[in-house]
Amino acid sequence: MVARINTGKNVSKALNYNEKKVEKGVAELLSASGFIEESADLNFYGKLERFEQLTSLNQRTSTNTLHVSLNFHPSENLSNEKMIEIADAYMTKIGFGNQPYLVYRHNDAGHPHIHIVSVNIQRDGSRISMHKIGECQSEKARKEIENEFQLIKASDHSLRDAKKMIPVNVTKALYGKSETRRTIANILSFVVGQFKFSSIHELNAVLRQYNIMADPGKAGTRIANNRGLTFSHLDDRGNKVGVPIKASALPGKPTLANLEKLFVVNKTIKPQFKKRLQTSIAWALDKSLADVKSFIAELEKNNIAVVIHKGKGGVLYGITYIDNNLKCVFNGSDLGREFSAKAVLEKFEKKTIKNMPGHKIEIGQDNRGGPPFVERIRQKEKDEFIFQFARMKPGFGLELPETSNRIGSSGDAPNYLPANRRKKKKRKLTR
Repeated sequence: MVARINTGKNVSKALNYNEKKVEKGVAELLSASGFIEESADLNFYGKLERFEQLTSLNQRTSTNTLHVSLNFHPSENLSNEKMIEIADAYMTKIGFGNQPYLVYRHNDAGHPHIHIVSVNIQRDGSRISMHKIGECQSEKARKEIENEFQLIKASDHSLRDAKKMIPVNVTKALYGKSETRRTIANILSFVVGQFKFSSIHELNAVLRQYNIMADPGKAGTRIANNRGLTFSHLDDRGNKVGVPIKASALPGKPTLANLEKLFVVNKTIKPQFKKRLQTSIAWALDKSLADVKSFIAELEKNNIAVVIHKGKGGVLYGITYIDNNLKCVFNGSDLGREFSAKAVLEKFEKKTIKNMPGHKIEIGQDNRGGPPFVERIRQKEKDEFIFQFARMKPGFGLELPETSNRIGSSGDAPNYLPANRRKKKKRKLTR
């Protein structure tokens, strides 16, 4: 189980988010703890009024809203009753058991999860401290609940249970046959939360499996100059169709700025997944395969996707490997010289590669296929982000909204703090 915590200053916003999901038919209200009426008899204003009665008792506390999501492994088939039990146990363990709270079950992602909305102002006007609630109370509660309810542990998930991770409601986007915004949001929620990628280039390699593309804009355009990002549907030939959706308009706000933060985190997580991928590719290369198609087909048996990148004239310039079991993406050269595009080119005849379908250089990318804007991250901003996440512990999944704290794994994070510069000794002046 993974707990993600958002704290805010407006309970109406958190309530609206979940109620709109209910209206769209992708969520349901499971329980209303601490409310006089039954959950089925409550309307939006009745729920909001109950929360605002408490927040009005303490005007000095501006951050008064708790919005939690509890996320479970895709293979866990939990009933609504079990979800309510888990929510009640969690809220009690973090000190919110006597507070009114609403529990919603969402059905719009690739894994079962619930959202809990509450406030931290008590009946006597005092507040429940939410300082470091994720690191302290929530982390302890998560581990206890995993044991009590025999849930798949977040610490075991990334390796031992990775092969069981099958998206529940995530399929290829078919333009014109589903709502564009909702489809893109569902796919992004799954991909961003599950896959380890460290560039837009790698993210797009995964998204293409679902007929979606992230576009930072062509160099010199307004969207590129403003560091914007849009997401588009792709047809079967890889061409963009329909109206692009701005990243800032999607749930979780997967903007370029937020994704760049995730790239930094993923770079520290990815190395542990290299070995399995290297072994599988080396095994396939050692076989007497006729051409690249056979090579790709061999890797597909292990649920490894291969993305061929071609430039002008159909010349292969890059290759990306996607391990759909371990949910990790690597460029060939990052795995080693023997797995690079050049090595594959030498292994197989050029003519077989020239006839292979591949992805041409994307908008805003350089001749190597890499996104130049990633290199333009200012070091100061990068260091500030690394400092902020130095104590974060890797788990499975990450939500992107601001103020969210990612909880859900064991083990200490490595020290990512930039090294302090040595102070220069002052020389004594001699006459």
